[in-house]
Amino acid sequence: MNQFIKYLESKNLSKSTQGAYLRNVNLFFAWYKQDAENCTKKDIIKYLEYLKNKKGHENITRRNSLIALNHYFTFMLKNEAIESNPTALLKIRGIKKTSLYNIYTAEELQSLYDDYYHNLIRNFDNNHIPKNQRQQNFLSRERNYVMLGMLIYQGLSTNELQKINLTDIDLNKATVKIKSGKKSNERKIPLNASQIGSLINYINSIRSQFFTYCTESDQLFLALPESSKQKTSNKNLMHTFKPLTKQVKSINAKFLNFKQVRASVITNWLKTEGLRKTQYLAGHRYISSTEKYLPNDLEGLIDDIAKFNPF
Repeated sequence: MNQFIKYLESKNLSKSTQGAYLRNVNLFFAWYKQDAENCTKKDIIKYLEYLKNKKGHENITRRNSLIALNHYFTFMLKNEAIESNPTALLKIRGIKKTSLYNIYTAEELQSLYDDYYHNLIRNFDNNHIPKNQRQQNFLSRERNYVMLGMLIYQGLSTNELQKINLTDIDLNKATVKIKSGKKSNERKIPLNASQIGSLINYINSIRSQFFTYCTESDQLFLALPESSKQKTSNKNLMHTFKPLTKQVKSINAKFLNFKQVRASVITNWLKTEGLRKTQYLAGHRYISSTEKYLPNDLEGLIDDIAKFNPF
């Protein structure tokens, strides 16, 4: 099993995923009680039936077992220890599919960005904001506008936003570098012409004003203190997305959450950039992660359109 563990490590899987796969493989062989080279597709099917009928496992749990076994027998096949993979072409059916998002077109995403600017930046009336809170409110809206641009044009997750440093922005080449994560690859994504002006203004004029309220940091997007604090050293931006969500909902009733925005961006990329380029831009380690967004292309799915809007 040591060689199998090294194989899993070479796949850049997380430690928890490696552990789960190893457990599932060990459970199979505890049931099978024979050598791997003797295993046939019929044996795998019997094991999956055993998990369902004797252990009461749901389809998604049995699928995870099958995925782990597929990794193991793929490893054995590559090492020429077996002649064929007994899990090949086997699938667990009846697993509930992820609900489709109501997808924004590229034009609708652009309108969302423009509407935020017109309503919450250019034409914003701050008379209802207490005077002692107006400066922080101004800074948060300017920052949020630039963050929204990253969500809309680069298709980032909210978690990726707070990992961007100043040095990750290359204004000369108009790109932003996104660091790798547990489930994502590093990539460089082009900046959109519509967002460059606001980004330059934020970096050169707005960002330094945050240091009145927070400690200095290389982080591109900075957090402001919560109402009870005068100054903060907290670098976590997650509490900022609730008010940003509320702001976006106030200007667009179709908006659900920022996962919907990311799904929209990836779906639009699939139409214009193709599968492999979209995989890179989205930071997906596996092409299967990108393929999950294919059903969001509602133009070719009449039944799904009817489910969303039967009128």
